[in-house]
Amino acid sequence: MAKANRVYKPKAPVKKNDRVEADIIDLTYQGMGVAKVEGFPLFVANALPGEKVLLTVTKVLKNYGFARIQEIVKVSPDRVELQDKLALTTGIAPMANLSYPAQLAWKQRQVRELFKKAQLRVAVAPTLGMDDPTHYRNKAQVPTQMVNGRLETGFYRRGSHKLIPTDSFYIQDENVDEAIRVTRDVLQDLGISAYDEETGKGLVRHVMARYGKATGQLMVVLVTAKERLPEKEAIVAALRERLSKMVSLVQNVNAKQTNVIMGQENHLLWGQPEIEDQLLGKAYLIGPNSFYQVNPSTTAKLYSLAKDLADLKPTDTVIDAYCGIGTIALTVADSVKKVLGVEVVEPAIEDAKKNAKLNGIWNADFVVADAPEQMHQWASEGKTADVVFVDPPRKGLTKDFIEAVGVMKPDRLVYVSCNPATLARDVKDLIEQGYEVDGRVQPVDQFPQTMHVEAVVKLVRK
Repeated sequence: MAKANRVYKPKAPVKKNDRVEADIIDLTYQGMGVAKVEGFPLFVANALPGEKVLLTVTKVLKNYGFARIQEIVKVSPDRVELQDKLALTTGIAPMANLSYPAQLAWKQRQVRELFKKAQLRVAVAPTLGMDDPTHYRNKAQVPTQMVNGRLETGFYRRGSHKLIPTDSFYIQDENVDEAIRVTRDVLQDLGISAYDEETGKGLVRHVMARYGKATGQLMVVLVTAKERLPEKEAIVAALRERLSKMVSLVQNVNAKQTNVIMGQENHLLWGQPEIEDQLLGKAYLIGPNSFYQVNPSTTAKLYSLAKDLADLKPTDTVIDAYCGIGTIALTVADSVKKVLGVEVVEPAIEDAKKNAKLNGIWNADFVVADAPEQMHQWASEGKTADVVFVDPPRKGLTKDFIEAVGVMKPDRLVYVSCNPATLARDVKDLIEQGYEVDGRVQPVDQFPQTMHVEAVVKLVRK
């Protein structure tokens, strides 16, 4: 006999293949439209808020379902008709069907809602965008697959491992697109195979291209499953002939059964081991494994804004936590007395030191350490800072780091965030450590045509 207090969840109001008419009320973080049928959410590709659509239900799960559009009954005035639907199909550019002003407004609203959810009353400025929000990425890591007996490059259909061959990636710099196309053609002509992760056979896993927009230098990287590279000399000769901007050709070996793209073993096939780019007047050397922002145009806006917010003085000591290859530290070094950079990834610190030397900067020291641990160590040693810059990964700051800030008590903290959800959470915790938000939260569109948004905010000691 069933227990009297057992709660039975109501059955979903729709089933597979049902046809329903619904209003699209929001977008998910994957760029899918959200419709609700009797409170039950359906996620719909290529649907925009404000649209009324006729749907066919394709999948029903316990708490939500999926549907596809049969007809758009009422079209959003913000809809952009795309000639090439691959940007949406692959998920490369999930917001490409939404006008750019509407994208910027949506991102501002997301940041505002997340701070509201955290019960923080802050002003959120309009999102800083780009003049041309396409072809901005200076780097691409493109998977390969054997299709009809030959190596193809492209991106996977959203939610699958089926490769869709494509020549243009919409958000990548044209020089990057050209490098991927030409490399694919050369590999095809020479009969080089793509790696098959199910069988473990084949050779090339990914083709990567990096481009220095300020210098015009191009790097091509072949990520292979084995060290032996057939037709090595022919590959080098063909790519040198057809890619005039290429100054570096590298083979990266990743023999592990993993979804991590790059291995740690690099072999220089031709040219120089790194390319150079410039950001805010500083030069940076970029290797195959280096972390470097993929949109230098908005990165310059982001870091300029962070520097301005910090109100730097020539007597200031500055900490750049999660410093990567030193981009923020080197940007501000000329304006302050001392910069201390900390980063847990050792190769990144090696790059930071190299970049400091390249730019003739001698007042910046870089340490390989976990940022929260290093902050506590500095605090215990009595070291203080006037300004702390943080640019953490998506998971945000740890409680330990925030407590260390509370012990060190810098006057100003500038938070550069790639995840506004963790930004709002961390700002709340920093307020408990005696800080307050100074001015507005500024969203920055570092990744146009996608759902991602960066934000920067200044906090000061009360």
